[in-house]
Amino acid sequence: MNREILTVVETVSNEKGLNPEDIFEAIEQALVVSTKKKVYSEQPEVAIRVHIDRKTGDYDTYRYWTVVADEDHEMPACQLALSDLDENEWQLGDIKEEQIESIEFGRIAATQAKQVIIQKIREAERSLIADAFEHRIGEMITGEVKKAARDGYIIDLGDNVEAHLPREKMLPKEQLRVKARVNAILEQVNRDNRGAQLVLSRTSPQMLTALMQKEIPEIAEQIIEIRDVARQPGMRAKISVKTNDHRIDPVGACIGMRGTRIQAVQQELEGERIDVVVWSDDPVQYIISALEPADVDRIILDEDTKTADIIFVANDQLARAIGAAGQNVRLASELTGYRLNMMLEEEYNARQETETKVYKDLFYNRLEVDEDLAQALVDIGFTTLEEVAYVPAETFYDIEGLDDDAIDAIQERAKEAVIADELVKQQNMKEPSQELLNLEGMTQAWAYKLAERDVITLDDLAEQAIFDIQDIEGLDEKTAGELIMKARESWFE
Repeated sequence: MNREILTVVETVSNEKGLNPEDIFEAIEQALVVSTKKKVYSEQPEVAIRVHIDRKTGDYDTYRYWTVVADEDHEMPACQLALSDLDENEWQLGDIKEEQIESIEFGRIAATQAKQVIIQKIREAERSLIADAFEHRIGEMITGEVKKAARDGYIIDLGDNVEAHLPREKMLPKEQLRVKARVNAILEQVNRDNRGAQLVLSRTSPQMLTALMQKEIPEIAEQIIEIRDVARQPGMRAKISVKTNDHRIDPVGACIGMRGTRIQAVQQELEGERIDVVVWSDDPVQYIISALEPADVDRIILDEDTKTADIIFVANDQLARAIGAAGQNVRLASELTGYRLNMMLEEEYNARQETETKVYKDLFYNRLEVDEDLAQALVDIGFTTLEEVAYVPAETFYDIEGLDDDAIDAIQERAKEAVIADELVKQQNMKEPSQELLNLEGMTQAWAYKLAERDVITLDDLAEQAIFDIQDIEGLDEKTAGELIMKARESWFE
């Protein structure tokens, strides 16, 4: 009985909490490495297997070969050609094995085993930490600053668990003192053996949500619900809330008596200004609330494109809505999910007049209608020939003096105009060269978009600058540069 191996397994298992089977496998692996070094140093590709009896600790060593096809027989040290064997007894993929003399479990093997065991311990510890924290991603946790690192801080979470708070996940100009307590959101759990295992963040929108839940009991009790959050970390944030109890003012409850509740949150976030607004399922009302403290005069909403024209009578209200460096409107847009176009009333009216004239001229010239009817089509909301051609006929019933025959005639002319435009477009469409279409990394959609810009050949693409083409949909700066460099390769062939 090999008590030395059994003693190692028992000791390490008890001290480190590892599965004994993992330790046996580590020792087997170490004996394989030692056998190769001691016996087969000149044949590193040789295949060795060691098996330890889990009850006695005794072990046997085997050398083995894999049966392969003749054309694949490239490593005689660990492969056997099928033609050299009895084909009735052996098949491709079989393992031929023979027992060899085992080396002693001496100092070298023990050292190898120790290294493998240490690695397995590290893997097991990382796995335990990952299992313990993976379900807490998105949760705010508290730790103590252990030390400053080159790219952030190491945070001690207790029980020998550490996390990394990267500099880019901290508030601007924020400095932490060693031993100071810090709150942060657990943003990532990394199971790989490289890099920080637990990654924290203080810039995440979830950080603001968690702090509000901590400071405001009504949110923790779900009497008040947080709907959306938009942040410029360390500078300003907007958070929308709704009440599930009509007797409670959600904004007042969040701010607290004399602002005490919201001030506690702001203090934690280095003075970040926080606007609390009332959430509404009416997008117009929601946008108005999100743009506070500005007073909005009018909103023109487009649900399809998720855009809104925000119209102001007074200059000072427009400036207030935009905010310093566009901060207020940017956060309001992020909060509501709408692209917000800010303008004064005279700008909007001027744009409307221009657009109305364009649409009126389009219908007057292409549909062969008089100016009054062209204006009427604009007034009820038509902006394209496609809309006129394919909307239900009842859409036209609000125009006085139009009967069904007249409506049919207008829609028929619109359809003819749409078809004519499409034919012209197809006839004028430029075809990219086959070399451009076949360029590595190029898509058909990008090639045709480039052709529209007279970039037809590889030489045409090679002469472009990145900023000339990176605005094509789906084509980012990096990919644009790679395509241009690929095209330029033909210059040096």
